[in-house]
Amino acid sequence: MPLTLRLGLLSTARINEAILEAADGTESVEVVAVASRERERAEAYAREHGLARGHASYDELLADADVDAIYNPLPNSMHVSWSIRALEAGKHVLCEKPLDRRPGEVERVFDLAESLGLVFAEAFMWRHHPQTARVAELVRDGAIGRLRAVRAVFAFRLDDPANIRMRPELDGGALMDLGCYCVSGARLLAGEPERCSGEQILAETGVDAAFHGTLRFPDDVVAQLDASFLAPFVQRLEAIGEEGVVEVGAPWLQSRVGDVLLHRDEKVERVAVPTANAYGRELEDFAAAVRGEGEPLLGRSDALGQARAIDALYRAAEEGRTVAL
Repeated sequence: MPLTLRLGLLSTARINEAILEAADGTESVEVVAVASRERERAEAYAREHGLARGHASYDELLADADVDAIYNPLPNSMHVSWSIRALEAGKHVLCEKPLDRRPGEVERVFDLAESLGLVFAEAFMWRHHPQTARVAELVRDGAIGRLRAVRAVFAFRLDDPANIRMRPELDGGALMDLGCYCVSGARLLAGEPERCSGEQILAETGVDAAFHGTLRFPDDVVAQLDASFLAPFVQRLEAIGEEGVVEVGAPWLQSRVGDVLLHRDEKVERVAVPTANAYGRELEDFAAAVRGEGEPLLGRSDALGQARAIDALYRAAEEGRTVAL
């Protein structure tokens, strides 16, 4: 394996811009190719971004011998199928979140990757930022005393029914697109949930335009999750303990302005957090795992925990009952 991981982009999705910028800032990964279903588009994209090759189909990219790994930013419904095809082609895979809401499909991807000796990771960039590690450390080390509750919010206004996030056949919906961050945040701080309930507001397309859920964790910790396409942009994460509160103003998109505040003893302390490119940290973590230098930060257990929680929340909302995980 070359020292620098040669990465191919599976489509010309907008999120690629963040990956390309991050790759420019690290020697661990070089983006060398891109695929589109139209040759002219692929070649134009490659020229625009200084990539060596533009492929006229996804299969053509997977057959490229000079590509070591694939970044999969396709719509949610295509994450599992195209990740499997990439693995079967001998490529390591970094797949954009959420991998899938079906635990069995998550198991299938990881089983295949392990059987082939390849690295597969879910691309949850927020988990790689040092701010995330610092917040988890504050809670774990007792800065707020015993954890009692978590509040996680992510929302932005989306009115376009043609947007992939609003299309049920592409596994769209507020919980899948935005709420997965809230679920990830609650699980990071409180562990794996034991049961959940949920309410969803459906869009005309049939997906959840807003999802409001409650997760009950061991030790009587309760998390409230709010994900919405019906509200102005907001992101927030709060960990509420018996002795204080950690408030994170920009937990998911750390490039937005937001402080980490520790409320304790009627005082408010601003917590210092290093700046970093979360996507760059994500790429470096993935490349290190491919080099055999350790397991990726987000492996099978985390992806399974995400899928189980999201699946249970949807079932709770659809069936109008509390669901045990």
